[in-house]
Amino acid sequence: MCSAFENTSFRYLSLQIYLPFSDTLKYCLLALAIALFLAALIILACKMHQYYSYKSASTLKDKKLIGGSNAEKKTEGNILVKSLSPDFLEVARREQDSKIQHMQKEMEKLEVHLKPSPPSTESLDDLGSDSDRPQGPRGKLKFNLYYNRKAATLMLNVIEATDLPEYSRDPFVRVRVFSKADEPQSEVQSVIHECETRVVKNSRNPIFDEDFSFSLRDYPLSNSSLKLEVKDFDKYSRHTLIGEIRITLKDLKVSESLEFNEDLQDKTKDIIGEVLISLKCLPTAQKIEVGILKFKTSSSSIIKDRDVYARIDVFSNQHKQKHQKSSLRAKSKVTVFNETFLFSLPDPGKTHCLILISLYETLSTGKKLIGQTTLGNQKAQFKDSHWDLMMQTLRQPVADWHPLYI
Repeated sequence: MCSAFENTSFRYLSLQIYLPFSDTLKYCLLALAIALFLAALIILACKMHQYYSYKSASTLKDKKLIGGSNAEKKTEGNILVKSLSPDFLEVARREQDSKIQHMQKEMEKLEVHLKPSPPSTESLDDLGSDSDRPQGPRGKLKFNLYYNRKAATLMLNVIEATDLPEYSRDPFVRVRVFSKADEPQSEVQSVIHECETRVVKNSRNPIFDEDFSFSLRDYPLSNSSLKLEVKDFDKYSRHTLIGEIRITLKDLKVSESLEFNEDLQDKTKDIIGEVLISLKCLPTAQKIEVGILKFKTSSSSIIKDRDVYARIDVFSNQHKQKHQKSSLRAKSKVTVFNETFLFSLPDPGKTHCLILISLYETLSTGKKLIGQTTLGNQKAQFKDSHWDLMMQTLRQPVADWHPLYI
């Protein structure tokens, strides 16, 4: 026990020999360490204060830049301009002037060739299909018709098309059966049946040989007609109309098969309803208000469980504005929308404007065009009384019925 105590005492004495520091020096070193630690804390606090001050100042500066006036922006621009050398500014101004002159010359060249586009009631799917094709023979379409009186069924066999134009590559036939309203003076029709043949690839003399059956039990044969449109299929763009044939079914002999081989004719329009449109001109705001109020069609064209909506396209001075759509409405004999839409119209008295109203119905496979109508002042030879009345009663809505074409 004594030897262990002696060993511990010896080690303590040896440690005192290897660390010959006085207590005063030890306390001085401790005080220095504490002072350095406090200095580090003070420096860290200063840096944190600078960081948060800089962050708040930059946020305030961004707000001022966003909400600042044009005068402040010009002042800052002038400061930047003054900081640049005169030689550099002179070179930059010369380059900018030369670019502006070049752009003006190009604009003048374009204005010579640009002409106002005529108004059109073409479908958005068929727009430009007829006007941009060379006029000439369109070819022929061969088909058979047979009407079964007992079953009140019309049988159609689309056989073939021959001698189609050179631009026709992938033709097909769209078939529509129309029924006219019972009102004697009304021109409104309804599409009671619609179908298409298959597409024949790379042929100017396509053979279809397809049969279709249409029930006419609820529609008088005297008020019905058949329309066959030969179109060129385009997967990525609009289908091109080649020509059409129209057959009035009242002249069709009952219970006798008839064969037709008719020349394809130009596109014709059918009125399938009316749409009530309101117009209001706001000259101070340089805007025009287009209202879609009601859509009216014949009772025979009512299809349940389908919704309809309107699309408005406005073209002003050859510039197409972003279209707008109405909300969905349940299709009925009279569909009420009561929605208005605003479009820009600078200088309404001089601006050429075309408004295209398109009505669509929704299907499980997508959408289907019901019909379209146009109004505006784009062509001087075709006066639009509705547009003229709007210009005479500024800031007041004016409503009128317009026929809907297909």
